[in-house]
Amino acid sequence: QVQLVESGGGLVQAGESLRLACAASGSIFNINTMGWYRQAPGKQRELVARIRNVGGPDYADSVTGRFTISRHNGKNAWYLWMNSLKPEDTGVYYCHLSDGEHDYWGQGTQVTVSS
Repeated sequence: QVQLVESGGGLVQAGESLRLACAASGSIFNINTMGWYRQAPGKQRELVARIRNVGGPDYADSVTGRFTISRHNGKNAWYLWMNSLKPEDTGVYYCHLSDGEHDYWGQGTQVTVSS
């Protein structure tokens, strides 16, 4: 059983920064991708950023240049550094892990950006 636990959400003003963290535990034998998704009210869940086993990180166009995803070396943990936040970044942020066969999700953490 794999569990993902997020932390770091909150309420900030436009232009401010937040860091989200995700810690994975359980029987993890292979990591294909690790990343972050978000879901705004009334919208579908969308990819924000991810790190793949091969290749560099991917970012949504809307966050490129403002957000950075990184992995904690030697641990099954990763982060999302969010700078220059905008009101449209508001939503529930979910961390995600794929081992190539299964998808695992965290419980979500709320990020609210006020204008």
